[in-house]
Amino acid sequence: MANEDKLRDYLKRVMADLHDTRRRLSEAQSQELEPVAIVAMSCRLPGGISNPDELWEVLRDARDAVTPFPDDRGWDLDRLYDPDPDRPGTSYAREGGFVEGAVDFDAAFFGISPREALSMDPQQRLLLETSWEAIEAAGMDPASLRGSRTGVFVGTNGQDYGTLLMMSPDGDDGHSMTGGAAAVVSGRVSYTLGLEGPAVSIDTACSSSLVALHLAVQALRAGECDLALAGGVTVMATPGLFVGSSRQRALSPDGRCKSFAASADGAGFSEGVGMLLVERLSDARRNGHRVLAVVRGSAVNQDGASNGLTAPNGPSQQRVIRQALASARLSVADVDVVEAHGTGTTLGDPIEAQALLATYGQDRPVGQPLLLGSVKSNIGHAQAAAGVAGVIKVVLAMRHGLVPASLHVDEPSPHIDWSAGDVELVTEGRPWPAVDRPRRAGVSSFGISGTNAHVIIEEPAAEAETDQPGDAASRSEPGLVSGPLLWSVSARSRGALAGQAARLAEFVRGRGGVDPAEVAWSLVSARSVFDHRAVVVGGGVGELLAGLDAVAGGVPAGNAVSGVAVDGGAGPVFVFPGQGAQSVGMASGLVGSCAVFDEVLADCQRVLAPWVDVDLVSVLTGDDQSWLGRVEVVQPVLFAVGVALAAVWKQAGVVPRAVIGHSQGEIAAACVAGILSLEDAAKTVALRSRALAVLAGSGAMASVDLSVEQVSARLDQFPGVGVAAVNGPSTVVVSGPPGPVAGLVAACQADGVRARVIPVDYASHSPAVQQVAEQLRTDLAGVAPRIGGVRLVSTLTGDWVDPGSMGADYWYENLRRPVLFDTAVRVAIGRGIRRLWRCLRIRCWGCR
Repeated sequence: MANEDKLRDYLKRVMADLHDTRRRLSEAQSQELEPVAIVAMSCRLPGGISNPDELWEVLRDARDAVTPFPDDRGWDLDRLYDPDPDRPGTSYAREGGFVEGAVDFDAAFFGISPREALSMDPQQRLLLETSWEAIEAAGMDPASLRGSRTGVFVGTNGQDYGTLLMMSPDGDDGHSMTGGAAAVVSGRVSYTLGLEGPAVSIDTACSSSLVALHLAVQALRAGECDLALAGGVTVMATPGLFVGSSRQRALSPDGRCKSFAASADGAGFSEGVGMLLVERLSDARRNGHRVLAVVRGSAVNQDGASNGLTAPNGPSQQRVIRQALASARLSVADVDVVEAHGTGTTLGDPIEAQALLATYGQDRPVGQPLLLGSVKSNIGHAQAAAGVAGVIKVVLAMRHGLVPASLHVDEPSPHIDWSAGDVELVTEGRPWPAVDRPRRAGVSSFGISGTNAHVIIEEPAAEAETDQPGDAASRSEPGLVSGPLLWSVSARSRGALAGQAARLAEFVRGRGGVDPAEVAWSLVSARSVFDHRAVVVGGGVGELLAGLDAVAGGVPAGNAVSGVAVDGGAGPVFVFPGQGAQSVGMASGLVGSCAVFDEVLADCQRVLAPWVDVDLVSVLTGDDQSWLGRVEVVQPVLFAVGVALAAVWKQAGVVPRAVIGHSQGEIAAACVAGILSLEDAAKTVALRSRALAVLAGSGAMASVDLSVEQVSARLDQFPGVGVAAVNGPSTVVVSGPPGPVAGLVAACQADGVRARVIPVDYASHSPAVQQVAEQLRTDLAGVAPRIGGVRLVSTLTGDWVDPGSMGADYWYENLRRPVLFDTAVRVAIGRGIRRLWRCLRIRCWGCR
């Protein structure tokens, strides 16, 4: 029997171990195959395209973005062109795809000196700009990613700017080495934005940016980073590519890619930059980021010892497609569209088409051919940016439900056996095929040295989509707004501020039905704040747009304010009230509609529970007014609301430089400043208010509109009455026995001085508090203050507080001694905090 028991126990352990092993294996497999979300895109492409929306307009309208060679790059255009392909130093093509303003760069915005910026390859400059734009497009403040595990994976395959720079008399200036290095293309982005994930520059020629996306996906799945920028960039600083390709007779004479067309006669080269912001799909959903599309699978391979170093290889292309499908766990029939490499060469296009016919063209549902096209027919072959341009195109096409036409197709190429499979070249835009599953597309890129990449892009699930850009907050928080809205913009210069206002107005006008509250929230929660600032106020989109137009035009408007932040200044200051700010329904609009408010309120409920029996949500949302007169409820509720409101403002990007608390409001202030833990702060406010409840019925308080000197001169006539708070130059609160306090109020009113009794029945900030001194000091003995992250101006001492002093004795004195609110404000102003109008002011008439 003993042996049987041992065997049974052994088998139980084996089964448990097996179950655990299976679980861990399943988790590892899930992580390895987890889809990766594309949460934002940005680009600069030929034809004046400066963002994905403008690319879509070009695609939708079937426009050709190829133009003559630029005349602003120092190229000798008269000598460069020659129709003879054998003429050295010349190009028989004189058109291509070029980024407008490729050399323009706001160096100061990124903290880069003009001298260093001049030595930086324009590819580095464009990547900085588009990386910033992609992060903002995802509803994130780029500054918030500093120190994060964010990776940068960039394709780049041309650094001729460095060669050009070295030919200049001033080229060797100490910055030229980093300015022209391929490794710095990705590293510059990580350094400037403070990103601490992998930074990798990839050169596999024309497949570089698609390989970069593949590596970013792999890094996310492996846990090497939590977020990644992936894309590619090419800027042709010299005409060398055109000259070299002319000798090889690889150029299209008219500079256009006629992808898969009978008239295909060579590649039309172009340039551009495209960036994608990607993260694990589970993270994107948890973080509330809008999911534009999903990278379902990807693969990279090499031609190996094939039919030539630079010649495309059909079997290798078939293999990479099948590998990507296996990675995505899909079949060929699950993909609707392929965005092809499609350079328009007489050798490459037939080889690629036959590979597609042999893979995606087989075993398809009847009447559902694979639809084939290439963005190169619109913008040319953007080299290291070609793959990412194709990804952006298919994401846009999925979201708009339209497959754009490939241009310049007189008829499908006769060098391709189109009967070998069910593949159709799209020569006119058409609706995306109706399917009972997510839309999917494959994107191919093939490098000249044999590195092939294929990525499968999938439409996101409906619940992951939103109509407007931004994060989860931008969808939930606008519900807390009623009445006029604020739209804020900022920049590093006055001219840039006007440009920001103009672009925002253009964006809103171009998007019918924009929710102005969502725009307002996105502007404050997902944008960096710079010194040149403007705010427009309006009750609707029309009024807000008028304000933006005024800012953009530099003209005054009644609903627009512009200015420059004060250097070293100061602000904002959060001011937390004492008792008296409470009212029925206060903050009720936030409950259930503002996630961060609900979360912090729940935390406050949890830490208050050991000390006070109060349901915060019921108090804030209910109709019962009885709690308004119960100090042991009022003060914990005010504390919780103050702390939760501070979290809401922080979520919106408003972080205090200093805090001030009025009487018991100083407890919330110390908590927000980080001097008290939430647990210690809750304990302090609950036991402090409990001590006040002991004093109920023994005192009174009143507000008098006189200076402290004038009030003090009257006090001799009213025994026991003293100054409880100095709120301003001519606003004082007194406390003491009920009779004398009422007498002082009556005397002041008789003299025409505004005075009123405050509806409380105790005398805080007076000698009456001494009867609870021992109990309060004992109750709060365990409170452990610490060094905070925000400075606090004490209304007990009227000076900047020493955090270590805020123990039990401090909180007793906070209740016993007068509130020096006026002095505290003056101290803050004297230290450079000069813009108190920017404070979070939570009404501050009470002093208790």
